[in-house]
Amino acid sequence: MRIRIVDAFTDRPFSGNPAGVLLLDSFPDDAWLQNVALEVNHAETAFAHRLPEGGEADWALRWFTPAAEVAMCGHATLATAHVLHTTGAHEGPVRFATRSGVLIATPRQDGSITLDFPTAPLTEVELPARVAKALGAEPRAAFDTGPQVGDLLVELADEQTVRALTPDHKDLAAFSARGVIATARAEDPAHGYDFVSRCFFPNVGIDEDPVTGSAHTALAPFWAGRLGRPDLTGLQASPRSGRVRVELRGERTLLSGRAVTVIEGDLLARP
Repeated sequence: MRIRIVDAFTDRPFSGNPAGVLLLDSFPDDAWLQNVALEVNHAETAFAHRLPEGGEADWALRWFTPAAEVAMCGHATLATAHVLHTTGAHEGPVRFATRSGVLIATPRQDGSITLDFPTAPLTEVELPARVAKALGAEPRAAFDTGPQVGDLLVELADEQTVRALTPDHKDLAAFSARGVIATARAEDPAHGYDFVSRCFFPNVGIDEDPVTGSAHTALAPFWAGRLGRPDLTGLQASPRSGRVRVELRGERTLLSGRAVTVIEGDLLARP
């Protein structure tokens, strides 16, 4: 079977967030899926298979990190839609049946793809003890992002503070189901983005995720409320870096970006 590595939320190879993508006839047992994800060893590997016509979705989709299956993943969904469209396996909008409900990916004329995801509910929480020490910076506020995202979102003083973080990943694991999203307002919006973020997910085996679509379902309502407009661009300031355009639409958030296939080959270890 064919396996591909796709860089998502970027238009250049070796940037954005890489994901493995496999198109299957059906889902094998979970142990095999987890072993493939561990072998690929990127933040996520996506597995998809076509569904019968006439249903509420076109393809079934699951995502695995090297350590666990996750409930939602933006960049691997974007990567999967990119593979479907570039290989001719699917034309037009594609509906994915996932653990987070039906997610729609729509190709645009400019070459980007827009994902329709549920907006994360934000609940302000008391700053957990030791979070400042674990991050290496003092947060201004902290928010729970709900069960589907599963992160603690913290606002920091400024962009440079976010970029300079060198957190203790082991200590960060204590604060949420998946990890911590650190964010701040852009220092200069003239650079083409409105806010910055970095994402640390030690509980699913990812010290720092390069570009995280699911985190932007929480960042969109957070920054829309502070900046007073629903359409924004976020820069995830990881070493690989990437940009996510967000459009807050009430209970749904639209995430837009590009993707590039960088590796394609044969997976010989069949189920």
